[in-house]
Amino acid sequence: MKIKRDDTVLIIKGRDRGQQGQVQKVIQDKERVIVEGVNLVKRHMRAQGMRAAEIIEKEMPLPVCNVMLICTHCLAPTRVQGRVLGDGTRARVCKRCEEVIE
Repeated sequence: MKIKRDDTVLIIKGRDRGQQGQVQKVIQDKERVIVEGVNLVKRHMRAQGMRAAEIIEKEMPLPVCNVMLICTHCLAPTRVQGRVLGDGTRARVCKRCEEVIE
């Protein structure tokens, strides 16, 4: 998976299409990401002990194929390419501007 935690992504499919947000969590085995402020749902929490009943909003996971990474250099949504650098380390590279991401 080419998207990591704290990346800025653009939602390209679904009801939140066009919104941007930061990745809070990556779920590798299910290929999903949780994006801050996107794909919000309401959950009704039952009262337990001293806590009162309430309705909370929380972010639900999105499939990785529904988000696109925003390059930090050209500030455009882009695909990501993996490349081995001269010193032998691997890096993510923007396909538009050919710059190393991070």
